[in-house]
Amino acid sequence: MATHVNLLTLFSVLALLFSSSHGQLSTNFYSTTCPSLPIIVRRAMAQALRSDSRIAASFLRLFFHDCFVNGCDASIMLDDTTTFTGEKNAGPNAGTARGFEVIDTIKSQVEASCSGVVSCADILALATRDGVVLQGGRSWTVPLGRRDARTASQSAANNELPGPASSLQDLIDSFDKKGFNAAEMTVLSGSHTIGQAGCENFRDRIYNQANINPAFATTRRANCPSTSGSGDRNLAPLDIRTPTRFENTYFQNLVAQRGLLNSDQVLFNNGSQDALVRTYSQNNGRFLADFAAAMVKMGNLSPAAGTETEIRRNCRRTN
Repeated sequence: MATHVNLLTLFSVLALLFSSSHGQLSTNFYSTTCPSLPIIVRRAMAQALRSDSRIAASFLRLFFHDCFVNGCDASIMLDDTTTFTGEKNAGPNAGTARGFEVIDTIKSQVEASCSGVVSCADILALATRDGVVLQGGRSWTVPLGRRDARTASQSAANNELPGPASSLQDLIDSFDKKGFNAAEMTVLSGSHTIGQAGCENFRDRIYNQANINPAFATTRRANCPSTSGSGDRNLAPLDIRTPTRFENTYFQNLVAQRGLLNSDQVLFNNGSQDALVRTYSQNNGRFLADFAAAMVKMGNLSPAAGTETEIRRNCRRTN
């Protein structure tokens, strides 16, 4: 009888470990098991921003690149090993995905307070929200209860993430596959109101495109040589006016043809999103509210049914 009970206990533990989905997310998921979690994450993000003004934008990008590839499951955090190929070295992430050391710091602090309870995916979701708020954005309530994947997909990262050269239709199609309409795609693109991009991602735009403010193009050319391979990683702010302030100046830039990436300016280029871009350019409150709502929706993207998940002790590797 005792053996039978022990086996049932073991099977229950294994079922919990290899849960096939997030289940129902809840805003108070850790209220009893890790009540200090929000304070730990907010304090760590504030400290990280003091030493690196790009970190909020880097977390936004990590969150997007994680959630768009098999759901918000922290798969992007897994390091490659001799027997495992993750997403960090996929084309959209290699050499540009950053912020992993900050996640390590937050995870170690969370583990010290409540070991084995909080997922890396939830840490990323909270830290992303806090980074936006700390740089002037509107807060949103983050539903919690995500679990961490034991797998990753470099091929999905290569194929499912829209790139800087994307057309408007490319963007609409990419987001539609994840359940987002064109308006939600446009407001989420407003995350480019903070952060920077490398020369290789905007070289063609500043040298070859016509729908660009000439003075803006000249400014960007000063640090981005026309020759491919030369200065590819030289950085420029996605928002030339307030690169570390989360507000609607990104959309004002688009109206003035000062979008840095092709995938930015296509949102305002005599197309279907022009009216919405103009609305956001004139109404910061509307932008911030719509952005917050879209981020909650993005955070609800779940791993496919049957995905093995766990609560990782170290965000870089499975247990």
